[in-house]
Amino acid sequence: MKPYLLSAGAGLIVGIAYSLMGVRSPAPPVIALIGLLGILLGEQIMPMAKSLMAHQSTTEPTIIDPKEPRP
Repeated sequence: MKPYLLSAGAGLIVGIAYSLMGVRSPAPPVIALIGLLGILLGEQIMPMAKSLMAHQSTTEPTIIDPKEPRP
């Protein structure tokens, strides 16, 4: 989490510097940044779904036959 906060802080400082100098930022338009956010979120869906499926399969109750002897 710390690298993300440092990155956001550095970007904020550079943005303020650009604003004070009257220079237009070379950053892509907001629509492109939203698309990148969508890509990042999409990348996380499959691992999250696999994790949830694995967790569900291990937490299903086991049916015990009362007639079978226990070890």
